[in-house]
Amino acid sequence: MTKRKFEVYSLMFSRKELVKLENKLLKFECGGIDAQGKFRLEYTGYGKNISPEFVIENLSPSAKTIAITLEDLSHPIKDFTHWIIWNIPATNIIRKEISSGNNIDLYENAKQGLAYGWHRYAGPKPPKGKSHLYRFTLYALDCEMDLSANVFKRSFLKEAKGHILQKVEITGEFTNK
Repeated sequence: MTKRKFEVYSLMFSRKELVKLENKLLKFECGGIDAQGKFRLEYTGYGKNISPEFVIENLSPSAKTIAITLEDLSHPIKDFTHWIIWNIPATNIIRKEISSGNNIDLYENAKQGLAYGWHRYAGPKPPKGKSHLYRFTLYALDCEMDLSANVFKRSFLKEAKGHILQKVEITGEFTNK
């Protein structure tokens, strides 16, 4: 299985952390997207519809938690959110097949909010004959977010503002033939 690796950008590091990381950028691999930038069927609404594994490099030592969003960039509703999860303990590997529900046993205190997948992952599912572009965004945060699971991405991002240490994105395409 070939994975795409992306380096995007890092935000709000202390001088000490920048020296420690030697100007390395946050890196992020997604097992659900192949080397050609296409979603694997297993991770879509037409497959098993399970969340993919994420491998993270150069995570800030100050990161306490991780949040992830999945958005449909081709949807008529701008940046239509398919999935939002936060309070994943800072780690280099986020396992695939995160179960549905408000709270996640696998990752203590992790919460899934309201999106197309209500309290669960909902993978790409464009209409028949259409191709849509999707974006995963990973956020490294300096704290655990004390939010109800009944919030949407906009509310999460408003509360997370000022706590985001790093942010990285990866896009993938899925065509429903």
